[in-house]
Amino acid sequence: MIKQLKPLLKVLDENYAKAPALPRKWTDLIVTYAPWLVLLGGVLGLLFGVLALIASLSLFGLMTAVAPLGVYGATYGPQYVIAVVVGALVLLATGVLSLMAFSPLKARKEKGWNLMFYVLLLGIVSSIATLNIISIIISLVVAAVEYYVLYQVKAYYK
Repeated sequence: MIKQLKPLLKVLDENYAKAPALPRKWTDLIVTYAPWLVLLGGVLGLLFGVLALIASLSLFGLMTAVAPLGVYGATYGPQYVIAVVVGALVLLATGVLSLMAFSPLKARKEKGWNLMFYVLLLGIVSSIATLNIISIIISLVVAAVEYYVLYQVKAYYK
């Protein structure tokens, strides 16, 4: 775990310790199948990240070409394309982190759990980067649920 994140993790753990625990059968199920879901998510993240990057760069080139012609939206479009490029790069990063987490999760090592925590944080940061309040709120709610599940299975990973 990155040293600077330990205080955040401590606060989260203290608060989530008060939450009701998932049944043991559920946590066993999550720990058994999570590596495979993470592998699938990593592959899809890389695939869609590359496709989004290619599409956004193509769109950026097109808008650059038509901007001098006064095409409506072409002068505002690049800022949206840049947001899509950043989103694609985040998707690629989460895909790579997910693929890196597969083996440690399967072996029930703490490194796998940590990598999934980084994926969760990257999702929040990427949402904040959009500067869209609805996106940020949804991302925080989703992250709260994701961390609840991560916290519930944390003891399995040593």
